[in-house]
Amino acid sequence: MKRLWSLVMVAAVTGCSRTATPPAAPEPREVEVVSLEPREVRDTGEYLGSLLSRQSVTLLPQVDGYVRRIHVRPGQHVDAGAPLVEVDARAETAALDGAQAELNTARIDLELARRTLARTQALHQEGLASAQELESARARQESAEASSRASSAQVAQRQVRLQFHVVRAPFAGTVGDVLVRVGDFVGASTVLTSVAQAEVLEVSVSVPAHRARAMKPDTVMEVLDARGTVVLAAHAFFVAPQADPRTQLVEVKAAFRNTPGLRPNEMVRTRLVYAVRDALQLPAVAVVRQNGQPFALVIRDKDGQAQVQRQPVTLGALGDRTYVVEQGLSPGDKVAVSSLHALRDGTPVKVKAAPYAQVTPAPTSLVNTPLKNSP
Repeated sequence: MKRLWSLVMVAAVTGCSRTATPPAAPEPREVEVVSLEPREVRDTGEYLGSLLSRQSVTLLPQVDGYVRRIHVRPGQHVDAGAPLVEVDARAETAALDGAQAELNTARIDLELARRTLARTQALHQEGLASAQELESARARQESAEASSRASSAQVAQRQVRLQFHVVRAPFAGTVGDVLVRVGDFVGASTVLTSVAQAEVLEVSVSVPAHRARAMKPDTVMEVLDARGTVVLAAHAFFVAPQADPRTQLVEVKAAFRNTPGLRPNEMVRTRLVYAVRDALQLPAVAVVRQNGQPFALVIRDKDGQAQVQRQPVTLGALGDRTYVVEQGLSPGDKVAVSSLHALRDGTPVKVKAAPYAQVTPAPTSLVNTPLKNSP
């Protein structure tokens, strides 16, 4: 009985195993993909630039004396010709008055010499004056004319020197620190103050020599804020004809209108746009690396089913969360950007569009009118 019961149990188990259904295949994994299309990319280089005033001057007096009056304060905007510092001019004023008196005397002597010559000529025509007297009268007039011219030149010289006692702004700009006080004695080597024009500034950067050789006349230079946003942009107008012998760097300059209120000698983030071209851009999250080789997981259609294909790629520069694709991908390729750790070659997937753009936004438009052909 026991043997018979065992045979019945084996037959029952065998029958059940023959009628059991195999397990169902897993559903394809849903992955997010982006479709690659050529977009504009820029070949750029970022540097530390220095802002320079196109007009900046340090003012020194042209005469010696005591500071009598200060007309401005540091940071004040002044017009061209505005008085800044006045040096005591009482001695020069007295000298000018003396020269003016000498000029008046010389003019009176000249007028007397002219009248004497006229009378002598009339008497000579009537035979009442000799030729020697006529020549003497002419000589006295010429001497008086020369004396008058010398006195006039002396007055003009004193007037010019008197103007030196008032130091004026050579152009419109902003006054720097005033380094003297009323009562200070100043000389020709004493720095009084400075005036800088900040409406138009130059930004100067130093770039590698091979970059300078590749620059075009319309190369754009951008000034960035701390967040990398373009605040100013202009075309470069100067590329140094020779490299710095110490650093082997080449100076590049651009000029722009200072609408944000930047200050001369300020250091700013600067970016040069060397070239603009169209290229595929691959999101950084879509890159898988193995032994240093980057791969992209491309979605291909095989027998009506979307499957993963591992594709080696050659990447260029890293931009804003995207790589420039140099080789390995084509326009229209769909690349997985999610669940990368779970995907293998041939893995069936269900495609879902990624909810974000896969490329860097278009370059920021120029927010400042470039100064073309700047001198």
